[in-house]
Amino acid sequence: MRLTKQTNYAVRMLMYCAANGEKLSRIPEIARAYGVSELFLFKILQPLTRAGLVETVRGRNGGVRLPRPASEITLFDVVKVTEDSFAMAECFEAGEIDCPLVDSCGLNAALRKALNAFFEVLQGYTIDDLVKARPQINFLLGLEEPVRPQTSAA
Repeated sequence: MRLTKQTNYAVRMLMYCAANGEKLSRIPEIARAYGVSELFLFKILQPLTRAGLVETVRGRNGGVRLPRPASEITLFDVVKVTEDSFAMAECFEAGEIDCPLVDSCGLNAALRKALNAFFEVLQGYTIDDLVKARPQINFLLGLEEPVRPQTSAA
């Protein structure tokens, strides 16, 4: 299974907001940090806003921010909003199935079990976990200047 580019950048957008703390994050800044178009991020922003994963503040000094602590937003929360389908095989999809083994095949059960395990792992990771795992994230995203080692006067 492969997650979409939309999911990838949705997680990145939330990570940026988390790393930016209480400050509002602006889409042009996020786009510049990740080297992606603003239009693409605005497209991703809509479902995230509807799901309550980000909140927007309009106006000249507006932007986006997390509506609750990053420690309360799981990867599963993001994936279930941004992914259209989790069908791993034809037998996962609704409608007519061409496979003659559909009623007696163990593949569907095995894949469903694997998918549930995948979801369980995603529920165990928060946006906060991803941000705290990389102490240099603020520098990498351009949110702060690098810390320069102090030279001692001899």
